[in-house]
Amino acid sequence: MLARRAPARAHRTNLNANTRSSCRARAVAAPMKSSSPPVETLRFLTPDVARRARETLGSPAFVYDLKTLKDRANDALAFPNAYGLTVRFAMKAAPNKAVLRAFKDLGLHIDASSGYEVLRAVDAGFEPSQISLSSQEIPLGRYEGEPHFKDLVEMGTKLNACSLRQLELYGQACPGGEVGLRFNPGLGSGGTAKTNVGGPSSSFGIWHGLLPEAQAIVEKYNLKVVRIHTHIGSGSDPAVWQKVSNMSLDLCAIFPDVHTLNLGGGYKVARVESEKSTVLSEVGVPVVDNFRAFAEKHGRELHLEIEPGTFLVANACSLVATVQDRVATTASANGADGDDGYTFLKLDAGMTEVLRPSLYGSQHPVVVVPAEEARDGAGRSAGTSPSGDDAHYVVVGHCCESGDLVTCSDDPEALAPRVLNHDQVEIGDLVVLEGVGAYCSSMSTKNYNSFPEAAEGLVDLSGDVHLIRRRQVPTDLWKNEVDPPAGALL
Repeated sequence: MLARRAPARAHRTNLNANTRSSCRARAVAAPMKSSSPPVETLRFLTPDVARRARETLGSPAFVYDLKTLKDRANDALAFPNAYGLTVRFAMKAAPNKAVLRAFKDLGLHIDASSGYEVLRAVDAGFEPSQISLSSQEIPLGRYEGEPHFKDLVEMGTKLNACSLRQLELYGQACPGGEVGLRFNPGLGSGGTAKTNVGGPSSSFGIWHGLLPEAQAIVEKYNLKVVRIHTHIGSGSDPAVWQKVSNMSLDLCAIFPDVHTLNLGGGYKVARVESEKSTVLSEVGVPVVDNFRAFAEKHGRELHLEIEPGTFLVANACSLVATVQDRVATTASANGADGDDGYTFLKLDAGMTEVLRPSLYGSQHPVVVVPAEEARDGAGRSAGTSPSGDDAHYVVVGHCCESGDLVTCSDDPEALAPRVLNHDQVEIGDLVVLEGVGAYCSSMSTKNYNSFPEAAEGLVDLSGDVHLIRRRQVPTDLWKNEVDPPAGALL
């Protein structure tokens, strides 16, 4: 087994104090190589389609699968409900126009997290009335061409006030208007602390204990509260989600004009074999009973809204990248157990495309596709359990940043060597990162180290690959920069 190094925390402290250089460095603990997860396989791509995607789109490139997008959308549209359902795609997860249009054609509406997303959704073909805006920053139209929330509301956008200040601003601008209220119910649940958006440590929504203040503002401006909105986190525990749905119904009872309850999203999605997905057809059943009980007690049949993002797109996209270098800090060729070191595969992608491992310690399947078709049959089968004699690889990104790590452990600061589906990985081989459809392309450190934004493609129902976003031209990175007046830099 690998010899463990000094505790990672101590190493990090020393490095942060003394040894930061032009390439940001970080020390990590060396995990045991035997902890490598089972071998993963391609989801919707085939080796041939992956190679064709690289040829068509370049490398790296995000590749979406239309069939998977449609299947997940239909699953969401079948969510159990008592008196009607609207499924809103949390577009911050993957806002490409082609994805938005695919969902629009299936009848989904939009959950927008900024005024800019509202404009983007409208450009993709959505009616403003199909868009709900719940934003940490209420749009105030401070700059030319930027939206003001009053203009968006007048267009038909549905606004949810997410703080007392937002509610006050809305009342001032739209007295007598209809509004939704997003509450923090006091409970939260997420896959990590960073994805928990409920409870006392979260700034999202109006704290439930400030209900009297919210009621006072509603009364002051003669507002009509027609929607209640709660969302407790991404990757939330189904039991906590169901409990919050009951608490949300209690809020609906307080406001007599409420006709819609939005329970957010955050449903767990398994990206790797060790994770479990939330089954929507199961988690929604108790909610149906709760809505019926509410109707019997209060005489109101509430319309249900949900806002899945990750559920719809996480496993509907792969990142096709290329091994551009291979380096070792071990004497053996493949870094087998017994060597105090690693073999690194350097990709032409990284945190500039997929930030989740560095940010959350998230796990993504890593699948090697040989550059030559003749080597396709030499790999391991999916689910194969690693042994100590197998090659162990640490997969890293292309940024000058030691945190640009693809194969981390649950701790984003710790290396986690993996046994891949091919032992002999060569420079020029493809590496496909699976489960990158949500919060990857849209939430990356794009342009760090001045790397251009990657292209995006879509595999249609016939298996053909289409370009849906061009690779960024390098000069676009600095085209908005302006030279100061002569002498200003002296």
